[in-house]
Amino acid sequence: MAAVPSGRDPVDPVLSVVVPVFDEEAVLPMFAQRLRPVLDGLAEPYEVLVVDDGSRDASPVILQRERRTWPQLRIVRLRTNAGHQAALSAGLARARGAWVATLDADLQDPPEVVPEMLAAARAERADVVYGVRNDRSTDSVFKRLTARLYYRVMRRLLGGHVPDDAGDFRLMSRATVEAVNCLPEHHRVLRLVVPALGFPSTRVMYRREERAAGRTKYPLSRMIRLSVDSLTGFSVAPLRLATWFGLGGALVTALLLAAALVAFVSDKTVPGWTSTFAAVAAVGTVQLLCLGLLGEYVGRLYTQMQGRPAYYVAHDSLEDVVAAPARTAGEPTAPELTADLR
Repeated sequence: MAAVPSGRDPVDPVLSVVVPVFDEEAVLPMFAQRLRPVLDGLAEPYEVLVVDDGSRDASPVILQRERRTWPQLRIVRLRTNAGHQAALSAGLARARGAWVATLDADLQDPPEVVPEMLAAARAERADVVYGVRNDRSTDSVFKRLTARLYYRVMRRLLGGHVPDDAGDFRLMSRATVEAVNCLPEHHRVLRLVVPALGFPSTRVMYRREERAAGRTKYPLSRMIRLSVDSLTGFSVAPLRLATWFGLGGALVTALLLAAALVAFVSDKTVPGWTSTFAAVAAVGTVQLLCLGLLGEYVGRLYTQMQGRPAYYVAHDSLEDVVAAPARTAGEPTAPELTADLR
């Protein structure tokens, strides 16, 4: 976890709101207009930590413009597009609040629910408050079906602690955030990592809205990647599946060998290339599937052993605030490239 540069220590906020952003120029002004009145109404110190995940549009410009009139807005810019989960991890590593909320900027998860989450956490003494979607009518039929299948499979494989229809809209205590930051894995899927910690939790229900503007940043390819990371990162079921395939193949092979031996003894062997081809193809398919599953795990071990950072921070606007007194006093400051290993 990167430390705040030395100098004048700002007052730690009660609430940090982490918002990953990637090419969201169309929705950012509306997002700021919705979020700021909600947080100002809390009458408690807060910060909004926007993680710019290597945006290629005007998102950085819009964020800097908003920051001129919104002192609680903090911008962390990543050098390259590291992905949604990595951007969330970058935000959690730098958030300073006693409570940390995470939500996307597309306004599908309403910011107005954040105070309700904070109140629920304090009233029920919970470390985690999940935002659970009780109405997904604005999503497409395909999206609803695939989401239902995803959560059903994850609950079956990982246990009932995985809440249904709870994405990355949640509130976490400082203890939860520090526990997440201590995890060494690179390919985090936070919607599974946080429940796996087993901290006391509660839920707040809300209606999922339509995207306010722009287009989705989670196409089918990223949804598949998320599913693969979820499966290989939190369950040994794929390896067990390979084992069952191997046992089944061994049983079928034994039966075929027995049948071939009986046919040979009774002199009833009939040459047949179709059956031979089918058997070879089936065994080859199973072998390739098993190798692919093993390759997923070997690849994750290889990435972990490399120890490469999942993201690089190019700039954190908080450093400008902290370094300002030093510049005023005539002390030279040098730009610093910060690499956070997550």
